[in-house]
Amino acid sequence: MENTFSEYHIPVLFYETMEYLITNKDGVYLDCTLGGGGHSEGILKSTSEKGKVISIDQDQQAIDFASKRLEPFKSRWKVYKDNFENLDTVLYCAGYDKIDGILMDIGVSSTQLDDEERGFSYRFDTKLDMRMDKNNPVSAYEVVNNYTEEQLSKIIFEYGEERFARKIAKFICEARKEKNIETTGELVAIIRRAYPARSQKHPAKKTFQAIRIEVNRELEVLERAIEKAVKSLKKGGRLAIITFHSLEDRIVKNKFRELEKGCICPPELPVCMCGKKPQVKVVTRKPVCAGDDELKYNNRAHSAKLRVVEKI
Repeated sequence: MENTFSEYHIPVLFYETMEYLITNKDGVYLDCTLGGGGHSEGILKSTSEKGKVISIDQDQQAIDFASKRLEPFKSRWKVYKDNFENLDTVLYCAGYDKIDGILMDIGVSSTQLDDEERGFSYRFDTKLDMRMDKNNPVSAYEVVNNYTEEQLSKIIFEYGEERFARKIAKFICEARKEKNIETTGELVAIIRRAYPARSQKHPAKKTFQAIRIEVNRELEVLERAIEKAVKSLKKGGRLAIITFHSLEDRIVKNKFRELEKGCICPPELPVCMCGKKPQVKVVTRKPVCAGDDELKYNNRAHSAKLRVVEKI
């Protein structure tokens, strides 16, 4: 496989992910975040004719797009519209109990970011939305216009790690007294007022991230999904997770450590009372990051981290 990243459709850390994830060429694999279908296609191409891939996505647009792309593999591929927190139910519906590998590529996809109408990006002036599943009753519009100043400040600080969170929340609440905030452009203008004039990074980046995480319950879903994924693996099966910001990576790192350690008793107890046993071994002691070649072609790769565990 030629190691070039100039093609748009190659996902971040693609080659590293395939290398770590696929331990059985005849195995069954679950792609929890189908997106544009790049990872699912990679797994299908890297496995034998006996290999199977199940994909999940809550975005119907992503499913429609990837279904055309993966048409040649339809005998070995199934897709389900769902949130990956329900991966155990999806596997049951697909007819599997334990499988060989699970992949999670966390966060918003490049396709969603580049779609002007979805409202994920501060680069486009469009209506506030940010829903990965358009059936979700809560969009960015509800968060921005209905949350209290305290709630907004909390999510912008915690999920965006934004030091100007209080100021931004205050300005949002002041602005919506005049009229509801309808568009991403209006929100960006409000956020700019809270930022120093000579800021190098786009002032809206962290706030948009925070609102998107809140709308889609991303961190809550991730923690629950990791536990279900490990239970769904065969012995020797692997769980690979790609994250794009420190909050996600911290959850993954801490959860992997917890699952590797097993016992959660206080250290002062002479014997284990909880009875929890180690469930995994950590394969990647340090996160796998993109190499120089990939960084040249894909700006998104700068923040990407891949962590992998193996079921014991």
